[in-house]
Amino acid sequence: MSYQLALWLPLLAGALAIVYGVWSTRWILAQPAGNQRMQEIAQAVQEGASAYMNRQYTTIAVVGVIITVVLALIPQLGMWTAGGFVVGAVFSGLAGYIGMFVAVRANVRTADAAQHGLQPAMAVAFRGGSVTGLLVVGLG
Repeated sequence: MSYQLALWLPLLAGALAIVYGVWSTRWILAQPAGNQRMQEIAQAVQEGASAYMNRQYTTIAVVGVIITVVLALIPQLGMWTAGGFVVGAVFSGLAGYIGMFVAVRANVRTADAAQHGLQPAMAVAFRGGSVTGLLVVGLG
């Protein structure tokens, strides 16, 4: 395997994972979100998930800033390593936020699809769960 192929193949796989994640997200959000009561419960879950993610990522950001400064100050590592750490942390956080966004919205759509059978519910649930994994791979 040539060096060029070894470099481009993972980038292509990552890009395909992101494309599939975007396509799956659009498909999930196009599914029916259930009746009014289901949507009210889903809204409460979404608010709770958002509050959780904001609190968690605020704490992680403080630790991330400290680690970035330490990496930048170590002469053997320097600014390039610190910059790489920041890029990785931002993409990891982005994958987490998008994954949670899709997962909580897929939940109510899975419940609605379950009223029409196991097959439709499994399709929504599987795609909803795959988005986070694929974005972690693609953005990584």
